[in-house]
Amino acid sequence: MLVADWITELERFAPPALAEQWDNVGLLIGDRSQSAHRVLTCLTLTPDVAAEAIAVGAELVVTHHPVLFKATQRITADTPEGAMLLALIRNGAAVYSPHTAFDSTWDGINQSIAERLSLCEIEPLVSCTIEERERLESTAEVATGDRRPVGRGRLGRLKTPIALADLADVVGQRLRAGGVQFVGEPTRIVSRVGIACGAAAGFLKDARRLGCDAFITGEARFHDCLEARTSGVGMILPGHYATERPAVEELARRLADRFPECHVTASEVESDPLHWRPL
Repeated sequence: MLVADWITELERFAPPALAEQWDNVGLLIGDRSQSAHRVLTCLTLTPDVAAEAIAVGAELVVTHHPVLFKATQRITADTPEGAMLLALIRNGAAVYSPHTAFDSTWDGINQSIAERLSLCEIEPLVSCTIEERERLESTAEVATGDRRPVGRGRLGRLKTPIALADLADVVGQRLRAGGVQFVGEPTRIVSRVGIACGAAAGFLKDARRLGCDAFITGEARFHDCLEARTSGVGMILPGHYATERPAVEELARRLADRFPECHVTASEVESDPLHWRPL
């Protein structure tokens, strides 16, 4: 296996054409022709995760959140990120990020959340435009002619309507969240649910437009919460980490099943930077 072989598989699963235009997806560090038989997946590449990758001999790190996301003028050991990247390069570890392509792909993060909540009639919250669909279909990654609906976020219906507070409990349990915040009347009955992982309160307007009773995202600003309350859409916030980390573990299992001759694991040292303290 070469790094290029892993990229082919990752781009087949999460085509870069699905990524947002502002995103920085793909191979971010490394040599496509390099051999890679040990792979580590993670949500965010931090110094402790990088140290773990080096310790287990990973030749490829697949991180959901991109490194080098903003314009970078220098990489030196004077900063924690620079020291981390230099250590990975010295140890021959390539870095790949699928980010928002992973969010939106057919079996990606938002789809995973919808299925964990046992939603039915699942579809994109925001469908791809005709131009985006044409761009996606023009890539080699979809040469199979997959016609499943594609787009951002997910929209679905609960099989049995429940109260907003009860749904918040279910979300916390299914996503293994340390805690859950929610906006809205606790006893309000919820049936139609919108989902957008991470920090995606920008999709609240789409959820409201499509008649969602509740909208689930990882985190939101105070004024987004006020907007949800004013507009009458319940909003559930289980945390950024909780909405995305489970799918990173699923990705490791998917890659391990696809290439059983290789060693693929999700980071074991990664953790939510937020501590949830019960009152």
